[in-house]
Amino acid sequence: MPDTIRNRSSQDADLPRGVTDPLLWRAAYDVAAAHRTDESGRCESLLCDGQTAPCDALTAAHRAMELAGDRHAGRAEPETWRTEQRRRAA
Repeated sequence: MPDTIRNRSSQDADLPRGVTDPLLWRAAYDVAAAHRTDESGRCESLLCDGQTAPCDALTAAHRAMELAGDRHAGRAEPETWRTEQRRRAA
């Protein structure tokens, strides 16, 4: 067994109120964190090879996060969503 333990960003994130499937939400959060948008409006992930954001993986991650909980609960959106919304508004 390796001596190093990898920490995912979702391990440090607080679950939003209303999440009914924490495992799905945390997995989707990690995908969204890995597919952030850079300053030029492209996905930072090497897997996406500079695709225009939002890439398919980020879109699917946001959808999975919605499905992981009660959409009608008043919960705060993760940083990746707020950033994306600001860019679209600009």
